[in-house]
Amino acid sequence: MLDVNRIGFTELPGTGGAGDRSLGSKSVNIILVHGLRGHPYKTWTSNEKADNPPAVGSSSWLQKFQSPFKSPTPPSESNSTENDRRQQDVFWPLEFLAKDIFEARVWTYGYNADVIGGLFKANNKNSVSGHGRDLAVRLERDVGNEDPIVFLAHSLGGIVVKDAIRRSSEACRRRIKLIIFLGTPHRGSSWTGWGKIASNLARVALQDSHKKIIETLEVDSEVLENIHDEFVQVVSEYDIRIHSFQEGRAMSGIKGLDEKVVSDFSSKLGLPKTETVESIDANHMQMARCTNRSDESYRFVAGVLKQFLKNAGLNSRHQAEVSCSTTSYCIPFLRNQHFVGRTKKLKELEEKLMISSHCQKLALVGLGGVGKTQVALQFAYTVKEHWHEYSIFWAPAISAESFEQAYRDIATQCSIALDPNQEDPKESVRRYLNSDSAGKWLLIVDNADDEEIVLGKSSDSGSLTDYLPQSQNGLTLFTTRHREIAVSLARNEVVEVQEMDQEEAEAFLKQSLIQKEMLHNQEKTTELLNELAFLPLAIAQAAAYLNAMQNSIPEYLSLLRSTEQDTVSLLSREFCDHTRYKTSKNSVAATWLVSFDQIRRSDSVAADLLSFLSCIEYKAIPRSILPSVDPEERMVRAVGTLRAYAFITRREDSDSYDMHRLVHLATKVWLDKHSARDALNEKVATHLAEIFPLDDYSNRVIWREYLPHALQFLRNTKTLDIEARYDLCIAVGRCLRVDGRDGEAVLWLSKCFLWRQGRYPEDHPSLLSSQHALAVAYEADGQVKEAVKLLQQVVIIREKVLREDHPDRLASQYALALVYQADGQVKEAVKLIEHVVVIREKVLREDHPDRLASQQTLAIVYQADGQVKEAVKLLEHLVITRQKVLKEDHPLLLSSQHTLAWAYEENGQVKEAVMLLEHVVAIQKKIYKEDYPNRLASQHELAGAYVTNGQVKEAFRLLQHVVAIKEKVFTEDHTSRLASQHELARVYYADGQVKEAVKLLEHVVAIKKKALRVDHPDRLISQNMLLDWYAEQRSEGGDETETSV
Repeated sequence: MLDVNRIGFTELPGTGGAGDRSLGSKSVNIILVHGLRGHPYKTWTSNEKADNPPAVGSSSWLQKFQSPFKSPTPPSESNSTENDRRQQDVFWPLEFLAKDIFEARVWTYGYNADVIGGLFKANNKNSVSGHGRDLAVRLERDVGNEDPIVFLAHSLGGIVVKDAIRRSSEACRRRIKLIIFLGTPHRGSSWTGWGKIASNLARVALQDSHKKIIETLEVDSEVLENIHDEFVQVVSEYDIRIHSFQEGRAMSGIKGLDEKVVSDFSSKLGLPKTETVESIDANHMQMARCTNRSDESYRFVAGVLKQFLKNAGLNSRHQAEVSCSTTSYCIPFLRNQHFVGRTKKLKELEEKLMISSHCQKLALVGLGGVGKTQVALQFAYTVKEHWHEYSIFWAPAISAESFEQAYRDIATQCSIALDPNQEDPKESVRRYLNSDSAGKWLLIVDNADDEEIVLGKSSDSGSLTDYLPQSQNGLTLFTTRHREIAVSLARNEVVEVQEMDQEEAEAFLKQSLIQKEMLHNQEKTTELLNELAFLPLAIAQAAAYLNAMQNSIPEYLSLLRSTEQDTVSLLSREFCDHTRYKTSKNSVAATWLVSFDQIRRSDSVAADLLSFLSCIEYKAIPRSILPSVDPEERMVRAVGTLRAYAFITRREDSDSYDMHRLVHLATKVWLDKHSARDALNEKVATHLAEIFPLDDYSNRVIWREYLPHALQFLRNTKTLDIEARYDLCIAVGRCLRVDGRDGEAVLWLSKCFLWRQGRYPEDHPSLLSSQHALAVAYEADGQVKEAVKLLQQVVIIREKVLREDHPDRLASQYALALVYQADGQVKEAVKLIEHVVVIREKVLREDHPDRLASQQTLAIVYQADGQVKEAVKLLEHLVITRQKVLKEDHPLLLSSQHTLAWAYEENGQVKEAVMLLEHVVAIQKKIYKEDYPNRLASQHELAGAYVTNGQVKEAFRLLQHVVAIKEKVFTEDHTSRLASQHELARVYYADGQVKEAVKLLEHVVAIKKKALRVDHPDRLISQNMLLDWYAEQRSEGGDETETSV
């Protein structure tokens, strides 16, 4: 009598148990999973009487109809009548399948599918998800061999299998090769939803006697859809084959059910690339039971299994025995139990090397520490498990000695006789592997990184390539950091290994940590993986540190981010790793130092470039910022060397490069060992100061590319006391000012000014130039008084030492006039700018930018002085002149149009002002970022024109946007921010939102009282407007509280 476990796995006798003599021939596991109200024995059992069903209504008919679903008494508890009946049963998995598919261990799996309530709900211990979870756990624990797995699932059992697979481990998913579904519902549709499908299954299982349960059955469609969606992703990623059998006949004789239990749409996954769909001429119950081998259900299922085993190369009874006697294995490491992910790479290796016949040599290439060796190791064990006819040999190319020792080990393993006084052992092994007697083999040449050792480029002592075998029976897999070596060894068969993705990195960290609860803080875990750039070696190193020191992830992050010295210290810390060579350094930094030294020996120009790159930002490095090398071909070769080692990568559609962040840090460790840091910094400062562009609009694209790198260098060289560094400071500060980054501009310009002030006399041109530039930045940043003070000093000195029409003298007078106007000293501004205009009209042509700029400034101060008509006349002439020589989107033309629109509004020409400003704003939206000061200024001005023109709603919308942006980018007392808040308050008031208006204007007045002097016009305007509102509210009987203004 056969005992089948009601719950869990049962391995059928004669299919691989302890007493099975043919154990060595087993190469696959076939697991049968029953459906709703089914049983691991009854579902798959038939008898002769069942093949000829009695009349509807008889008790025997009902017994037959219920048998695949209704839970019987377990075999171990059966009475004698049950035992007698079982003598006539046909349990086809044992009777037929185990005998016909002798390569297989056949298993049944049972679970409690009797309780229907809650089966289709989430968070229920009896739910489909609960059963799937249990199956996933038991599969890994109880099916202990490492052979491939095939599932045969009936009805709801297919959903349980799908849920288990989506929960299973990486290793388990790799083993699952085929799933045969018998009438499994996979998806609902607009006409047959999950509720209908569940109801059909319940009707078959329960019949009319449980009508109330059927009517009240609750179904969580979202849970079932999630299972399906995640399962489909796993099928695609792991290339699992699917064979879906559909019901060929509808059900009959059950009240309320006269159709197929599972529709044709629902019983297929809809995956044409991986799924085969066919029907069995049976109803939902009958398709799981077979009376004899000629039954269609058995013939079809067995046929699918046999075809799969044949295609997979698993159908030879003696295959494992033969392979054990003819194959050899020289793999220096045990399987890496912490290995996760890399599924697509492994599939690609399998496809290219093991399945396709067109590739015999292939190279894995990637950055040191990215996991090339671990991918190769995992592949080696995959081949060992699934391609038994292949011997596997491993040869590290770290040094000539390590390579030779590996060949000696191969000779020992393969019983190759070596004469110590005669032939080179490497040649003996090469010749043996070239022979047919070696059989099929896979040779892995690991760490083929050194050109001298691998290719022998600069010596006459030969190379490792001289000893690489060439055979139709052999495959060779190389791992290397050097792309040029990869191409030399494998031509175009090169596979790049990149950093892990987020999911892989999290899984690897979890596998590597002792205390898994560390990962409960998802945010900090993600931050850590980002800091480690998803690099496997860095993750392993971090996990080793956390395991040893028992720090938390936030504490490790704090160390990693605290100082550059702390980061370098962590990256340089050695740790034990049994999947790496004993002679190798395991720290991230040490791994790359080897490559750095190789570059230093073989390509000095590339080494110099590497040194330069360590001083600047590691991302978006323009080709043009690099130090020039002659001839150009030498520069191309040096860049190629760094790319070949994957230290830099070229951005798509761009002549710029990225450098790995951790590599960037490691170069600093290397430089500290091999070069003088101060000397390097001096060279870099001089180079950057020489190539940094002027702050002209036409150079904007270039300076925006260069700024991150110059700023990175300046921040890291605070103690570098040379003129070139401060020349770079002023160049950077000027460009930041033009780019609207006024606060940063002040920072770097003030550093330059203070450095020069301590070394040069007060009339030194360089000192005056930095003083002037700082004053302009102060004014733009709202620090008007500081700007006035600095520029007055500059003007006084330049009037002493320069002639009246000298450009520098005029430039400082012009700038002082602007800050006078900003400071409310309008009369002084008019007098000074009129003087500048007169002089420039004498010495400059009509369309000269400086002459036009001074005219525009004169018009602005005319407006401030009440001379509006003179301002309009001057500005109209200015716009016409600039339109002749400048493009539509040139900032100077847009600036003059903006100023003219402002004058139009002051002159009562409101419609002209609105039209012109709308044009300016439309152009600026195309060329400026949202927070660019000029764009915000034009939007502010347009909003004011809208108010004057009665378009209050448009003004309100636009000003709210402007104020929101300025509150993000400007300080609380910034003049531009306050001006927009003042204007928004005015619009609130005009729109009848009095409370909001008063509240905002009170805030503006309070800030201006702190920042501006008592008689400053901007302060007085806001105060007077607030007083007027208070008066209006009192006269209207309002209750506004008057504050001190």
